[in-house]
Amino acid sequence: MEGAGMDFPLPDNEAERLAAVRAYDVYGTDPEAGFDDLTDLAALIASAPIAMVNIVGDTKIWLKSRHGVPPGIEEVPRSGVCCAYALCRSDMLVVPDTHADDRFKALPFIATEPFFRFYAGMPLIDSGGHALGTLCILDLTPRELAFEAAEGIRRLARQTIAQLELSLRMAEVLRSQQELAAEKQRADSLLLNILPLKVAAELTEKGSVEPRHHPSTTILFTDFVDFTKSAVELSPRELVDDLDMYFSEFDNIVARHGLEKLKTIGDSYMCAGGLMQGRKDHAIRSCLAALEIRRFVVASNQRWAAVGQRPWHLRVGLHTGSVMSGVVGRKKFAYDVWGDAVNIAARMESTDEADRVNISESTYQHVKSYFDCTPRGALDVKNKGKMTMYFLDRLKPEYAADAAGVEANEHLRKTLAGTSVTWSLHG
Repeated sequence: MEGAGMDFPLPDNEAERLAAVRAYDVYGTDPEAGFDDLTDLAALIASAPIAMVNIVGDTKIWLKSRHGVPPGIEEVPRSGVCCAYALCRSDMLVVPDTHADDRFKALPFIATEPFFRFYAGMPLIDSGGHALGTLCILDLTPRELAFEAAEGIRRLARQTIAQLELSLRMAEVLRSQQELAAEKQRADSLLLNILPLKVAAELTEKGSVEPRHHPSTTILFTDFVDFTKSAVELSPRELVDDLDMYFSEFDNIVARHGLEKLKTIGDSYMCAGGLMQGRKDHAIRSCLAALEIRRFVVASNQRWAAVGQRPWHLRVGLHTGSVMSGVVGRKKFAYDVWGDAVNIAARMESTDEADRVNISESTYQHVKSYFDCTPRGALDVKNKGKMTMYFLDRLKPEYAADAAGVEANEHLRKTLAGTSVTWSLHG
């Protein structure tokens, strides 16, 4: 059929054909040796000076490979070549004398230099029935095409289609691999949001995680004072948004100090130092994180007060001791820690005062050289009797980079340089 406003014929399935050309993604691509070899063979078999593999777009034709064609010619109008007619056939179009054929005698390159007089073009029809282009040969003198040569051109056309379809399949395989890699990366990222890096790697490799004993870790608990009252006064959206704001910043602080977030339960937040990295400075890192968490909550309360909203007061408790760790469950599995140290850290938090940081005797002994602490004496602890506790106030001035004593200075970093592989607040 003739295209509306076009001076060349269109295949009946032109819309589907153009979609197929786009899917093969070959139009306008760089030369490839495989196609160049096929074009050279076509010229050799037909004893013709010129041969081309053409990919036909909507209004133009791209010379994917060529033999005997000047290098400056890469794209020609679809309306100006015989291939527009060959594309509409199911078999080869042979024009022994183009000057004697009314369809072609006025076309460029036929009516003008180089005055092509012979054309033979085989449509490149893929397995879906779409003619993607042509394999064609041209000569400067009228001639016939021998049967053997015509058969050779047909076979080369089939090989050209096979090459195109192979390229398409390879591109699809590459896309699938990229999609799988992206999906794996998303899955790995989600896994790392649930599990520490080493634990996630072990679970991925072995399908299970061996429980571990950690002789010295520091457990940090936080919760908000009178959270139940806040939950009643706020809408569900406001409550979730506020908790998300606080816990997201807690996540940042914990990661910055090289600790492992373990879980949140309601308004409680739990993390630990010394589980994965084998650092001896985990108690110091945990205390620095606790002070920074407190500073963030106090600063947030000042903003709440400025707009007349109810503040969120925080309790923080820390204890240093031994724990067991492992992954439990098969669905919605979780990495967790167990041991008396966990219970004591929770008691340190529950016996804390609002907007203070409460540490146990064990944690105090690990950090007393670097932090100013206020003794609280021995207080009654549920199921534990009396336990000695301290308020963690700030870094000692000689170790602080700020007036509030929250941020470590270079002196502290150098002092602790031998306690871990690299002492840095960033891992």
